[in-house]
Amino acid sequence: MPFMPVTESMFLVAETREHPMHVGGLQLFVPPDGEEETFGQKVYETFEAATDVYELFRKRPAPPVNVMGTLRWIFDDDLDFEHHVRRIMLPRPGRVRELLRYVSAEHGAPLDRHRPMWELHIIEGLADGRLALYSKIHHSLVDGVSALKLFEKTLTPDPDRRDCGPIWDPALFRKKKSSAVATTGGGALAAVSTGVKAAGELAGMGPAAARIGWNKLRGNDMVLPLTAPHTMLNVPIGGARRFASQQWSKTRMTDVASALGVTLNDVVLTMCAGALRSYLIDRNALPDQPLVAMVPVSMREAGADASGGNAVTTVLCNLGTDQPDPERRLAAVVRSMNDSKAMMRNLSPLQALGYGAAVMAPLLLTPVPGFVRNTPPPFNVIISNVPGPKTEMYWNGARLDGVYPASIVLDGQALNITLATNADNVNFGLVGDRRSVPSLQRMLTHLDTALEELEKLA
Repeated sequence: MPFMPVTESMFLVAETREHPMHVGGLQLFVPPDGEEETFGQKVYETFEAATDVYELFRKRPAPPVNVMGTLRWIFDDDLDFEHHVRRIMLPRPGRVRELLRYVSAEHGAPLDRHRPMWELHIIEGLADGRLALYSKIHHSLVDGVSALKLFEKTLTPDPDRRDCGPIWDPALFRKKKSSAVATTGGGALAAVSTGVKAAGELAGMGPAAARIGWNKLRGNDMVLPLTAPHTMLNVPIGGARRFASQQWSKTRMTDVASALGVTLNDVVLTMCAGALRSYLIDRNALPDQPLVAMVPVSMREAGADASGGNAVTTVLCNLGTDQPDPERRLAAVVRSMNDSKAMMRNLSPLQALGYGAAVMAPLLLTPVPGFVRNTPPPFNVIISNVPGPKTEMYWNGARLDGVYPASIVLDGQALNITLATNADNVNFGLVGDRRSVPSLQRMLTHLDTALEELEKLA
């Protein structure tokens, strides 16, 4: 029974019925020609036959699940595939509206801790002939980046291949054996070396915090925690969710970024800033101070395996929502993100993770009665950008048409905006508390308007 690192156990500790801690995704596929009516059955049969399951998908909290289950993992040898893999037929008329209603309802339901914590729903019945897969997996097992990388492992750029399997296939995780030969005692020496390095980096947390504070005193525009304004998005929430999604052309956004000399992520954040400003104006709820976004940053090195676990820190971004002019709003976003990046370059990986933990720490107090309503929010909204495959990808001849993330909302954080890319698509997935964030679909219209404003500026 392996111990859980705190980066995994914290998602179990924080979970309640009203605050399920799983990440999800909605993938849409265009079946091969002539297979529109039978492709869902083929997918189900492929998954049902794949009974050899990689250990990540056999892990569950040790019993009792609410005590030992936050400390150690155990592994199930036999999985109940009827529970984990489900085949669903949408009600008529099979519009995207019916699909999003189904995902909204399922995303609010917690995963069973007495089983490995994942589900995969095969959804048929869309009027346009596409097949949908809705997956959810507990955040203690994967973060957003590793969840998408797991999904990518099952795909191929070859539309003629017919040997693609499910994400739990152990063959997807096999690595080439290292040719390096370990010397006697190397494990112990490595452990000591790692411990010394960690102790040194932890000792450097104080000076690192001092550097961050000094940068702020020097007039740096970097945003600090607990400086965000109160908004209608920063309230206690219930357990019901609403999910909305939309796709835009990546080329449109990169053209804007190139013309304005900024990054694609700057364009995305400014789109979100414009949409949030318009949405809050619609509700007569826009604060005078600019909203602050928490932006997750992957700590994985380029080329590192990202198929499991959590390796994410966070930075804070001034969204410039107090600026009616999109050019000034973009400038505020760029300036804030550049300052945060400069700060991160001065931190070691361990110190960066520590900073991210400090940003997130106030969320641990949200269950305390009155805390959310009577203290400044650490930030107003979470905005994540997860890079996906850069070319067209296929699963047994079916073309991936879009991948829409569905993430987590919390007490005090009623809206989450996550996007993922595939080929020339930028796919936005918005999750909101059903009561606190009404008319979530309006955010999609405002995102489109914000992109048009940036195109005119470019």
